[in-house]
Amino acid sequence: MGVLSRFTNYIKTVMSSFLDRAENPGDALDYSYEKQLEQLQNLRRSIADVVTSEKRLELEQAGVQKKVNDYDAAARKALATGDEDLARQILERKQEYQTQVSGYDAQIAQLKGQQDKFVAMQDRLQARVESFRSQKEMVKATYGAAQAQVKIQEAASGISEEMTDVNLAVERAQNKVLQMQARANALDELTSSGALPELGSGGGDSLDRKIAALGKGSEIDDQLAAMKAQMQLPTAGQADAQAQIAAPSEAPSGANGHGND
Repeated sequence: MGVLSRFTNYIKTVMSSFLDRAENPGDALDYSYEKQLEQLQNLRRSIADVVTSEKRLELEQAGVQKKVNDYDAAARKALATGDEDLARQILERKQEYQTQVSGYDAQIAQLKGQQDKFVAMQDRLQARVESFRSQKEMVKATYGAAQAQVKIQEAASGISEEMTDVNLAVERAQNKVLQMQARANALDELTSSGALPELGSGGGDSLDRKIAALGKGSEIDDQLAAMKAQMQLPTAGQADAQAQIAAPSEAPSGANGHGND
């Protein structure tokens, strides 16, 4: 129980430390599960070592027991030949080996007891590991579902990191469009006001532009005069002359009437 308790405390310590560092609890659970499997494998190796030691002692005991049997047979043979002293010496040697056999029995029994404890501990630990594995998979599935739900809700509400980047990109694009439109409007106003030369105008200062405007005005007057001539309409000079002629012709008529009175 002491070994199993220390193992449990070790797993708790490792898992707590890893959870502090890990962002995904699934990774922490997998890591803890691997550590438990590692400890279970170490326990199984310990059981194998105990069994190996037990078998080695049994082999050594079998060798000593063979000597005991051989000395027993030799003592009987010496006693049959009437050599009691030799039989006694052989039995004394047999007793020494018999003591060793008893010592092997005690050691083998102790190893068997230790093996039984390790096997029972292995069974309990195996059950814990299997239970932890089931819980681990359930927690990972629950976490995965919650994580997927969070991502969907973040995407729907536009607060996820990816959507935030997209929104920022759209905002930057809109700002660039507004800046370009403002620049285009400003250039259009400057061009209309004459602050910027028109394309292909060859530049020139304000005086040149005024002279060019005068030339354009005279060309328009010539075109109007030509159109009036074609339509037989009086020009501006002819209209003024007719107005002057009509005004004196009315004056004498008024004067004669005044004299008759």
